[in-house]
Amino acid sequence: MFRAITFVLLILFSLPSRGALVGEEVSYQAGDVALKGYIAYDAAMEGRRPGVLVVHEWWGHNDYARKRAERLAALGYTALAVDMYGDGKTADHPDDAGKFAGAIRQDLPLMRARFEAAREFLNRHPTVDPELNAAIGYCFGGGVVLEMARQGLDLDAVVSFHGSLGGGSPAEDGKVRARILVTNGADDPFVSAEQIAAFKAEMDAAGADYTFINYPGVRHSFTNPGADKFGERFDLPLAYDAAADADSWQAMRELFEAAFSPDQ
Repeated sequence: MFRAITFVLLILFSLPSRGALVGEEVSYQAGDVALKGYIAYDAAMEGRRPGVLVVHEWWGHNDYARKRAERLAALGYTALAVDMYGDGKTADHPDDAGKFAGAIRQDLPLMRARFEAAREFLNRHPTVDPELNAAIGYCFGGGVVLEMARQGLDLDAVVSFHGSLGGGSPAEDGKVRARILVTNGADDPFVSAEQIAAFKAEMDAAGADYTFINYPGVRHSFTNPGADKFGERFDLPLAYDAAADADSWQAMRELFEAAFSPDQ
């Protein structure tokens, strides 16, 4: 059973009043490539706070990633929806999305450079405590943040929502510094039982602190309310699931509270 029960889903999923929530389009650089992101924070909140990177689905940096950044800002974080493709490029068709995502997956140094550029930009923001960082990612973005954890980046927490599990070289023993949460649809045809077993074995061998949640009956892209529309349009096995969406978000919140605790 999901940890969240039905009558509290609206409470967990609803946003507080926007109040002093600020959302700004921003531009930053990785090498000679301009990256176009979106930063969200609560301007009425005093002091520095953890910074969270939001890595988009294979469609690219779009409104969905921005909305997730705003939800994080409403929780008291400063969040940057990043641009992994460059120049704010997005895809309207799976063929293009696959090409864009594939180019990044096949060039891990480029992936890391663009991720690090986003992190450095976020940490320079006056509301961010640069000692407290996390990253979340969706689908393609989930694979990105897991790869960054494998490579030993200094992140407090990493969360993958319906993301790919494979990466480059397996994580080395003691190298993974981030606490990891993976939320996956058990009926997601893009993630096999063999891939799940291999990922868990890799994390165990590396001594990583990780949690893997597999939602029964849930398919790919379960956190995106637009998943059904995309699935029908392109004949893809996508489906939104409100219960899994709410439960995985709550699991992320609990991970962040633990990871950012002064006692940790």
